[in-house]
Amino acid sequence: MRFLSNQGGASAVEFAILLPAFLTIIFGIVVFGSYLTMVHGVQQLAAEAARTSIAGLTNSERNNLATSYVTTNVAGYPLLEPAKVNVIAAPSGSDPNVYVVTVQYDASSNFIFTLPFTPPMPFPITRSAVIPYGGF
Repeated sequence: MRFLSNQGGASAVEFAILLPAFLTIIFGIVVFGSYLTMVHGVQQLAAEAARTSIAGLTNSERNNLATSYVTTNVAGYPLLEPAKVNVIAAPSGSDPNVYVVTVQYDASSNFIFTLPFTPPMPFPITRSAVIPYGGF
């Protein structure tokens, strides 16, 4: 009878039951937070490169300005590796009055996404920014 009323191991059992759920939640926060950090960084690079490109007079000069901005500043963004960034800057095919800067980042080999039990994420991360000629 004394065995049934003993509460000595209850905390250890509760800990063993709740620990996997707690670690799953923490791991999910880290993985999705890392992905969102990368997406935000790519979007910021595209937006700032588009803003920089309006200083160019020709499409070639705009392309050079956008590409050099991304190349120069990508190292300042957490979790982004400069070698995996691709910049496409060109006039819009649908609207002749705007210039489009697209930044792609291949994060598929990032250590966070190679861990087991990590859900598949859409790669490459692609974000674009559109700016009208003249900057307004």
